[in-house]
Amino acid sequence: MQFGIFTVGDVTPDPTTGRTPSEHERIKATVAIARKAEEVGLDVFATGEHHNPPFVPSSPTTLLGHVAALTERITLSTSTTLITTNDPVKIAEDYAYLQHLADGRVDLMTGRGNTGPVYPWFGKDIREGMALAMENYALLHRLWREDVVDWEGKFRTPLQGFTATPRPLDGVPPFVWHGSIRSPEIAEQAAYYGDGFFHNNIFWPMSHTRRMVELYRRRYAHHGHGAPEQAIVGLGGQVFMRANSQDAVREFRPYFDNAPVYGHGPSLEDFTEQTPLTVGSPQQVVERTLGFRDAVGDYQRQLFLMDHAGLPLKTVLEQLDILGEQVVPVLREEFAKLRPAGVPETAPAHPATLARDRGRDTDGSSGRATEGTTDRDTEETS
Repeated sequence: MQFGIFTVGDVTPDPTTGRTPSEHERIKATVAIARKAEEVGLDVFATGEHHNPPFVPSSPTTLLGHVAALTERITLSTSTTLITTNDPVKIAEDYAYLQHLADGRVDLMTGRGNTGPVYPWFGKDIREGMALAMENYALLHRLWREDVVDWEGKFRTPLQGFTATPRPLDGVPPFVWHGSIRSPEIAEQAAYYGDGFFHNNIFWPMSHTRRMVELYRRRYAHHGHGAPEQAIVGLGGQVFMRANSQDAVREFRPYFDNAPVYGHGPSLEDFTEQTPLTVGSPQQVVERTLGFRDAVGDYQRQLFLMDHAGLPLKTVLEQLDILGEQVVPVLREEFAKLRPAGVPETAPAHPATLARDRGRDTDGSSGRATEGTTDRDTEETS
């Protein structure tokens, strides 16, 4: 199973000091967080895409390309690539280019985003959001798999004899997750293509997450990609940890209360009871995360939000140390013991990364990134 972190890249005042980092500081901090994620043994670093304050990650491929040059093993992903307002031709070319730079350590998560004004900023109509998501991904899927594409649709100019360049590394496109919180149409889209489905369940109760994942699994099987339990599922989550749970609650409360996304709403206690947000000890995080399996079955990727709401960089790096040293090793062991035979342990990886990590295993260095990778993982990407 893969464990990692995702960032939304918010620039938020620290409520305990009143200080707001500059955009430059926030961007540099994000790079430091990505490098730390690899250092502590995580598998994935993912960034969102936003085009409005108080967020800074407007260019995910720029950030991930820079991080690729500073890391060796960690998978680089997005926690949203805006499939609605980006041109699918540009997505195809940008992420294939990134895939080459990162030697295959790239996948991406498509989504519609959560900011309504972004549509007119990029010349789109929010009322067409779902149709844009469907048409644009259908084109992206073809652009990565066909060397020459003739295409005509509703939302962009036609293509005649078009070749997206560069071609995907070794002819294998990046693996795609379809991310959604509330839209069954996106679960259906992921199932139709046999792609991954990522439910970012940081806002909703697990009962809702369960329904969405169950729908995706049923439809994945319906479209002939395998048994429901073989579908590729990822979950989001948010945690804040200290050795003593009371200390964690006391320290995190002012950040929660003023967060740009969920601040000034339900209390921290109500929110942690009703959603997967976990604020407490490392053992509480382990128990809560293992409980996700009870709701959705065995799944392949767990990403945590660690740097939201104005938390200072020093605190975030401390949280990553706790996650890498005290939480993830236990979760790896427990999830592996519970996973039935025939259920994929990880999302499909590019063959180049599998070959590299097999070499590392042979010479005795870490192969954590492909722990449990099956033959099916290679077949899914070929």
